[in-house]
Amino acid sequence: MTIRIINRSSNPLPKYETNGSAGMDLRAWLDAPVTLPSLGRALIPTGLHIELPNGFEAQIRARSGLAIKRGLTMLNSPGTVDSDYRGEIKCIVINLSDEPQTIEPGERIAQMVIARYEQIDWQEVEVLEETERSSGGFGSTGKH
Repeated sequence: MTIRIINRSSNPLPKYETNGSAGMDLRAWLDAPVTLPSLGRALIPTGLHIELPNGFEAQIRARSGLAIKRGLTMLNSPGTVDSDYRGEIKCIVINLSDEPQTIEPGERIAQMVIARYEQIDWQEVEVLEETERSSGGFGSTGKH
């Protein structure tokens, strides 16, 4: 699949780092470093605008290395970029560590996964089909 993209930043286009990668890294498009205090959050621009076909979304997710090493993750994760959105992709970054964390210009801050979705129509009914699990939830399947 080919997706049209505008890159207003000086960063390279997102790319898959390996043949098996599901996500592409997004980079911070900043004039200067941004330091987040513990529990601080910021909306970090990427300079990217994309044109997704109907039936697809871009999911914005945390990078596992930043999460474990520095406590930086995404709020509203995974964030959704809808197929009809043409604005800049921005990432809501939060610092969950005990120390201030600095995001540098061009730093890889998130990953983007392109995923298919379907829109549905509701059919109101009085009863749902029974299953083995039925209404059990929140740990009802036990430990295996």
